[in-house]
Amino acid sequence: MATFKSFEEIEAWQKARELSNEIYMLSTKGDFSKDYSLKDQINRSTGSTMDNIAEGFERGGNREFIQFLSVARGSIGEVRSQLYRAKDRNHIEENTFNTLVDKALTISKQVTALMKYLHQSELKGMKFHEPEEPYNNLEP
Repeated sequence: MATFKSFEEIEAWQKARELSNEIYMLSTKGDFSKDYSLKDQINRSTGSTMDNIAEGFERGGNREFIQFLSVARGSIGEVRSQLYRAKDRNHIEENTFNTLVDKALTISKQVTALMKYLHQSELKGMKFHEPEEPYNNLEP
């Protein structure tokens, strides 16, 4: 597995961002747009997935990263559960539901694989090394 220089390079984050945008667009249409609590919750869950991947990465330590990846994995599980509610309430069709659940499962598997890699890695994280390029441009 490659070393990431930014969270934007992490494929699970990229896919979570895409899923977040897809679900947002769906939730602005038809009856889904009026189911305010579900619409809000599913959008917060997709956002939480990508945000926790980003925050964990930015913490700079593998243990913290793993902790935040665990939260991201929980959030993507929430998304899947909320997709069932959206389908049961006829906000989304079966084929759309299946496509979105498959995407969520892919993200979950990618996050799990990254967690496994970090557990097995001897590297402790960026904060345990000399500052590299991404940190050189940050002001205190």
